Amino acid sequence: MPLTTLDPKSALIVIDLQKGIASLPTAHPTEKIVKNASGMAAAFRRHDLPVVLVNVNGGASGRAEQTYRGSFPADFAELLPELDRQPRDHLVTKQTWGAFSGTDLEAFLRDAGVTQVVLCGIATSIGVESTARYAHELGFNVALAVDAMTDMNADAHANSLERIFPRLGETGTTQEIIDRLAERS
Repeated sequence: MPLTTLDPKSALIVIDLQKGIASLPTAHPTEKIVKNASGMAAAFRRHDLPVVLVNVNGGASGRAEQTYRGSFPADFAELLPELDRQPRDHLVTKQTWGAFSGTDLEAFLRDAGVTQVVLCGIATSIGVESTARYAHELGFNVALAVDAMTDMNADAHANSLERIFPRLGETGTTQEIIDRLAERS
């Protein structure tokens, strides 16, 4: 369903826009994704709404056919400077695909009175989708900024946008989300 509105207490969650992930080959230019996510972060801050910056530093234990077993570069988990992290931004460092498992994200959002989350980042079918699914299960309204996310696989990205996200929430562009924020004023 296209984006209709944003709740008065919405939060932006930016998934894995960090040096180690942003350096991977993606289906869409990473620079545009980062620019759009940074623009939304600035808009949420201007409206005094929470911005959650998520990075990944490790992985879940357990066997998988595709598991990275090497070591990460020292700056792998560093957030991209374009996000302009501010002292009031909430940082979540995760060890799994989604940003809720094993972190304080749900408690932070509940304490802030958040009823809706807006998601963006890399990778659409992994970190973004996992976080969106969990947020939906927890009862948050979910909005997804489709031009502020990408994936390493174009087919996986398209599957999330076309088949999964419409079942979890509403989708919109960065500009539509910024416009909905302005309408709330």
